[in-house]
Amino acid sequence: MTDFDWQDYSIETQAIRAGHKRTEEGEHSMPIFMTSSYVFDSAEDAALRFTGKREGHIYSRFTNPTVNAFQDRLALMEQGERCLAFASGMAAIMAVGMGLLKSGDHVVCSRSVFGNTILTFQNYFAKFGVETSFVELSNLQAWDDAIQPNTRFLFVETPSNPLMELIDIKALADIAHKKDTLLVVDNVFCTPIMQKPLLLGADIIVHSATKYIDGQGRCVGGAVIASDEIIEQYIYPYLRTGGATMSAFNAWIFLSGLETLAVRMKAHCDNAFELARWLDEQPAVDKVHYPGLESHPQHQLAKQQQSHFGAVVSFELKGGKEGAWKLIDSTKMLSITANLGDVKSTITHPATTTHGRLAPEVRLEAGIKDSLVRISVGLESVEDIKRDLLRGLVA
Repeated sequence: MTDFDWQDYSIETQAIRAGHKRTEEGEHSMPIFMTSSYVFDSAEDAALRFTGKREGHIYSRFTNPTVNAFQDRLALMEQGERCLAFASGMAAIMAVGMGLLKSGDHVVCSRSVFGNTILTFQNYFAKFGVETSFVELSNLQAWDDAIQPNTRFLFVETPSNPLMELIDIKALADIAHKKDTLLVVDNVFCTPIMQKPLLLGADIIVHSATKYIDGQGRCVGGAVIASDEIIEQYIYPYLRTGGATMSAFNAWIFLSGLETLAVRMKAHCDNAFELARWLDEQPAVDKVHYPGLESHPQHQLAKQQQSHFGAVVSFELKGGKEGAWKLIDSTKMLSITANLGDVKSTITHPATTTHGRLAPEVRLEAGIKDSLVRISVGLESVEDIKRDLLRGLVA
């Protein structure tokens, strides 16, 4: 298996088989290499490995066989050249910024991203002289207008959290490249099963492996996928020095998660599609945000750009924040938690949780109303999910 080429195999097979370099023990399952350091054959061997003149593991802050297997598998599934794993999804985003940005640079970011992503650019990179312009996600002209001569990259999450808005990745990549800047896509909601941003022109993908890649809410992790050149020149040096490292145990969990990702994503999306259509018929619901509905403004784009419509449904309730909280508190089966991508359905109030640290005007610009509820649709019976919600909708 060491030299096997999985390029010509389907993504379902890659997700199960790729990345595992079987040891002399002949194990069938991927082992966990729980070691902080590695023994060298000689002083010369150590020197050659540290200088990069000889391949081999050095220290688990930046090289570990289990983590490498996860990286190789995810890179292959995303059809990228190389992947680096990190301690969390936010650590992966931080690595992109720390690796690529310097004082005086500029970033264009969608308004419709995870709240902590906004805060990272707004509160932290800004302290080091990096300016960020926030624009409407689906407005290509706004992206074009916002790019400056010192713009280093565009950052987008599509579909967005929590409104499930989309941007045409290929069109945005064309805009970025015409102005000699990079496009970074957060692919957490789609995973490589549903969407491949690199094939659409993106330069860098970031993931929160905590979500669908794990799929059972067990571990926290992240990843960056890009070309060998971008990873080697910008991202890897930051990981080696900064140490935002994925543990071998978490990588082992994520490898197992990837094995079932294709079947899980299809089931998640089927449930979400049915739930969205049902919610759209409920009198207590003002509006449903889901790309699978024909009423969604990017419905046709979702059909072209994604293989499925997604597993997150958000909706606005009549009654504002009080109505939203009453619905959430009326549920008995759904888990009230801000995590998503779990086999267990989760429900949250974005305005006071995932986006609660944003200023009220920033939330409104991003479309995060007090009446908004987000559900990450799990793998329970969708009829049971409806029944759990109906109690609060009737109330």
